[in-house]
Amino acid sequence: MKGFVENIERLTLENDDFRRVLYTGHNLQLVLMTIPAGEEIGEEVHSDRDQFFRIEDGEGEVWIDGLCNNVKADDGIVVPQGAQHNVRATGAGPLRLYTIYGPPEHVDATVHPSKRDAEAQHEHFDGRTTE
Repeated sequence: MKGFVENIERLTLENDDFRRVLYTGHNLQLVLMTIPAGEEIGEEVHSDRDQFFRIEDGEGEVWIDGLCNNVKADDGIVVPQGAQHNVRATGAGPLRLYTIYGPPEHVDATVHPSKRDAEAQHEHFDGRTTE
């Protein structure tokens, strides 16, 4: 097994896709996200998984169970399972981040160029890992 070893900051800053799954393990999944200015992920709840976000560029808000947290580059956020949450890009440019789901949420190697593409595909982790 090779695992995943890359410059995550560079990959995150170069990513223009709304969602890009980089690596899927049995217990964790690494995903890049870019949220255009003025847009959001949309409220969601993961009843069976925790989620970590790391902001690499931009400004935004992370809502967790009704509490608004202003975020910017270099901030890390943990959303516990069962918490209603949303991420919004509030700055002049996009919000670029990576997220780690534990356990995985999406089908390995999924790429959604836009939020519209993500909403059109209701895929969920199917048990297949990157390696």
